[in-house]
Amino acid sequence: MNNLSTIRSIIDLAGEQPRLWARLAVGGALTAGFITSAANTWAQTEFPTKPIRMMVPFTAGSGADGSARILAEQMQRSLGQSVLVENRPGGSGAVAAIAVKQAAADGHTIMVASNSPMSVNPIVMKNPGYDAVKDFKAVHGISRSMNVWYAANESPFKNIGELITAGKAKALNIGSYSAGYQLGIAWLSNLSQARLTYVPYKGQSQVINDVIGRQLDAGMGDLGGALPLIKAGKIRALAVSGEARHPSLPDVMTIRELYPEYANYAWTSFYVRAETPPAAHAKLVEAMKKGLASKEAANYFLANGSEPMMDFGPERMTKYQLDEIERFRKIADAAGIKAE
Repeated sequence: MNNLSTIRSIIDLAGEQPRLWARLAVGGALTAGFITSAANTWAQTEFPTKPIRMMVPFTAGSGADGSARILAEQMQRSLGQSVLVENRPGGSGAVAAIAVKQAAADGHTIMVASNSPMSVNPIVMKNPGYDAVKDFKAVHGISRSMNVWYAANESPFKNIGELITAGKAKALNIGSYSAGYQLGIAWLSNLSQARLTYVPYKGQSQVINDVIGRQLDAGMGDLGGALPLIKAGKIRALAVSGEARHPSLPDVMTIRELYPEYANYAWTSFYVRAETPPAAHAKLVEAMKKGLASKEAANYFLANGSEPMMDFGPERMTKYQLDEIERFRKIADAAGIKAE
């Protein structure tokens, strides 16, 4: 090769060099991206990597607590990790919601939410400390239950009609433990023109204790948590809030028999932080479906008079929550309840 040819070869190589470096850079970036993506996928596939915390917004003895403990037992079999139930009562569920919002968005902290923190607090609280729609995403519905009004066995009230009649003569104290139940009490008070004063508690077990001790005129709350005590004769059921009488309490009237527009239900559902990785969220959805389909869960819901929300996956549960927000907004407006 003569000198001229050598010079041309060097010039050609120099011209190719930027393109070679560019190709190497692109290839390196693609490789790095692939490694990062693979690592993220592996991390998500491995979920869960530690015990899962299940936050319950009410005290032990509530319907939300009972269903949470049954499902925790079933879900840990599918997930291969312990599922630990933590009761975080207060603020009509706001305390638990804030705790989940502040936890890592990795799927290892679940909220056993009810209609109170997810559909009622946004209406009755100016600043609950979280956004019920934007901060969380639904995993799966758990169950729906009628409300039940109850009194002590020694109470003069045999049914809800007698309670309302007494409430028109003087103010009565009705105990309950969330903003959702507060709206239910206010709604009946508005319809009947009876003076039914809401007395807040942190959980149903405390309400029942004070009903039995006659510190309260009556209580109102989740049927699932109260039904065993009603069946055992510890307290007297005055009415249920469903569209029809409950099959476990056929002799107990519905409020709708007096006021046709009144029907109210409590519901619970699993939620995680909105930023939870899709793979972790999907694993929780599948574990929840298996838990709901278990014989143990079916027996629990049957014994406690609850209706399992078998088909309420993430999308349907989200729509149901939004519909409930609008329903409770109408109830609050009719009862004259403003956000505080």
